[in-house]
Amino acid sequence: MTRPTLTVGLANYGSTFEPSHWHEFVDLARAAEDAGIDRIVVVDHVVMGPHTENYAWGAFPVPPAAPWLEPLIMLGAIASATTRVRLATGILIAPLRPAALLAKQAATLDVLSRGRLDLGVGTGWQREEYDAEGLDFSRRGQLLDDTLAACKVLWRDTPAALDTPTLSFRDTYCEPKPLQAGGVPLWIGGSLHARNLRRMIRWGDAWIPIMGASLDEIADGARRIAGAWRAEGRDPETLQVQAPLRIERGDDGRPDLARSMASVPDLVAAGATDVHVTLRAFSADPETAPAVLAEIVRRFGEAT
Repeated sequence: MTRPTLTVGLANYGSTFEPSHWHEFVDLARAAEDAGIDRIVVVDHVVMGPHTENYAWGAFPVPPAAPWLEPLIMLGAIASATTRVRLATGILIAPLRPAALLAKQAATLDVLSRGRLDLGVGTGWQREEYDAEGLDFSRRGQLLDDTLAACKVLWRDTPAALDTPTLSFRDTYCEPKPLQAGGVPLWIGGSLHARNLRRMIRWGDAWIPIMGASLDEIADGARRIAGAWRAEGRDPETLQVQAPLRIERGDDGRPDLARSMASVPDLVAAGATDVHVTLRAFSADPETAPAVLAEIVRRFGEAT
């Protein structure tokens, strides 16, 4: 089995830290790097509305008034305190950012991190976030397409030009460029419906399947993307697919790390090249996190 990369999701929201201690999140990220984690992922909500019951993937983890720290700023702080671990969003609600600003922010973060950024993107699920920014929620798919197109051209061309249904510019300079060849890798999140498959063909470097996707759905999606890439002259061997660790519970009803890690070979067989482990499933206490992170790395090594 080819060894997949190991991603840990750190909760940049809720009650991970007391309000005056969120700066310690950087220490948590440094502990992940020291333990041998390959990638750190943080998530995104710009604002919250009251209707968390509209979340389609189970109970929403926190109440609407809980804090959500901005992920790109968090990754910038982590970049300054680490040297090796890759830094990722999973996902960033890209249409909520002006496209040129997002391109500049991501390129700057890639330069400061010495080429360690992965930008996981999607449309999100919450209408209230779009309303708060004066954006049309019903056009979120088009907004995402045009944002990705803008990022790619601004990272590539000097000067850059673009003409899309929601965004047009020409003779536009956006410097610095990302350090990574081809720009910051774009990890496209969500179900592999026709529009997301087109995104993967045109702009995507990796796929983050929708939460709750089955092994069969992951395998089918990976095959479809690989086939589409091959038809377009892209190398399917470079495709990356992130899949979440399947959480198994012990006899006490709590998540059991050893039992959960037993799912890794099945994820890899389904096409996963990256396994995402949510730290808070196994440790909600930053004090115990370093030891738990070391155990995650050890168990992952045994599973792979």
